[in-house]
Amino acid sequence: MTTPDFIRRIRATAGHQLLLLPGVTAIVFDDLGRVLLGRRSDTGQWAVVGGIAEPGEQPAETAVREVYEETAVRCVVERVVLVQMTEPMTYPNGDICQFQDITFRCRATGGEARANDHESLEVAWFEVDALPPLDPFGRERIHRALLDEPTWFADPAALAQLPDRQCEPGGRAL
Repeated sequence: MTTPDFIRRIRATAGHQLLLLPGVTAIVFDDLGRVLLGRRSDTGQWAVVGGIAEPGEQPAETAVREVYEETAVRCVVERVVLVQMTEPMTYPNGDICQFQDITFRCRATGGEARANDHESLEVAWFEVDALPPLDPFGRERIHRALLDEPTWFADPAALAQLPDRQCEPGGRAL
């Protein structure tokens, strides 16, 4: 993921300390029910499409923009799948970030899937029952995007019982 300019400016004065950032994930399906994935240039791993909202940008706009920037696919947002705070992560340069992720289910409306920027080595459509190796973050979001259920949130009552406020991906307290 390329670091947006506004975050570079914040980091210039904030250093490596924890930043809470607005993240979005777009789970894009085509008319055949396949899901769009990109193989990341930084890790070489397959992943769902996502990114950071720019100041003033609506989260759904961020999802549509990120999908096009990374894959050259046009899409529309259909619904919010889940809203979740991710665990803090430390990048190789020492920067610490935590993302408030909003995952959207999207439908492809045009374009031809290809690596459209330097963030992806390749882009492809996959049958949901034949996914490449994918981290739990991506698998969980694809799974939830396929369900015809209300938006998923971590269970606040269960989280309130935990001193360190941790939960597993399914929202159950650890």
